[in-house]
Amino acid sequence: MAATQEEKIPVRTTTPRQLRDTPVDVKLVLSALWIAMLFVFAYVDIFGFYRADILDAALDGKVATTALMINQMFLTGALIYILIPSVMAVLALVLRPRVNRMTNVVVSLLYSLTIVYFCRGETWVYYLVGSAVEVVLLLAIARTAWKWPPPQIAPSRS
Repeated sequence: MAATQEEKIPVRTTTPRQLRDTPVDVKLVLSALWIAMLFVFAYVDIFGFYRADILDAALDGKVATTALMINQMFLTGALIYILIPSVMAVLALVLRPRVNRMTNVVVSLLYSLTIVYFCRGETWVYYLVGSAVEVVLLLAIARTAWKWPPPQIAPSRS
């Protein structure tokens, strides 16, 4: 009896599993963009220490390709330059929307300009690509902040 009956193999039809896309709060997006920009920023600088010209200049107390000397003033200025976007990662999460929006737009656009300025005369591709990514991330910050969604208006009870 078992030999005459066809074995029934269960047919399993699957549909792709549907996943719910959850909206991400604009504050989290801004903070994540600042953090990503800082990672690229850090790695571009770290990779610079594989360059002989940068290492040689640093050992001589100078910043390669510039007339700047590495001293207390330079290092303090460099620290402040890095602290601002570092703090922006936190401020993007805690500032009120109106202040948050304008702060993110202004700071990201100013940093975009400084990064483009520091690319003058640079010939190393890694530096130019890293700087381009930084600028794209900073412009994404400006755009995200600029397009901040308006508050939802509760329906009126009539």
